[in-house]
Amino acid sequence: MTTEPITWSKATPSGCDACGGHGPEALDEAPETPRERVNRRWNEIMQETRVAQTGVQILFGFLLSVAFTPLFHDLGTFEHAAYVLTVVSGATATACLIAPVSIHRFLSGQRMKDEMVEVAHRLMMCGMLLMAMTIGCTLLLILHVVVPGILAKLLVGGVMAWFALSWYALPLWLRRRSARRAARDG
Repeated sequence: MTTEPITWSKATPSGCDACGGHGPEALDEAPETPRERVNRRWNEIMQETRVAQTGVQILFGFLLSVAFTPLFHDLGTFEHAAYVLTVVSGATATACLIAPVSIHRFLSGQRMKDEMVEVAHRLMMCGMLLMAMTIGCTLLLILHVVVPGILAKLLVGGVMAWFALSWYALPLWLRRRSARRAARDG
């Protein structure tokens, strides 16, 4: 890695580019070296991972216990299929969200932090998508038992639309708005 300061190009929007910059305020700060930048990005990913890991692990632990309750065997085929899908998506979300820790352990000291940050970013995005799917499937499983008819599916659809809007559409909209503002001001 080099120790040259990062230069801010007007061609690059100031918005977050896979955690590469954090808006206009980043331009006012002292430039960071590539090493400082990758270390900051790694630390941010680790903090974000801690939050997501906790949530998915609690949910996954709850899901594992459901199969051992007396009422589980009274559920129908739909509920059993929804349960299997929920547990599998929860397990894969857990794997994606814990993988950056394992990657760090295996590659620590190998001077591969740039690669680790990129892979961890992708795993986090995948893990968050799988976590949203796990939450949606859990909600479907519970509401299908509690609320009769199509209302359960409508409620789950509404919640999943909210996840899509708040977790994906809103950040993408903010990124585009920041890029347009940077293009207009630059």
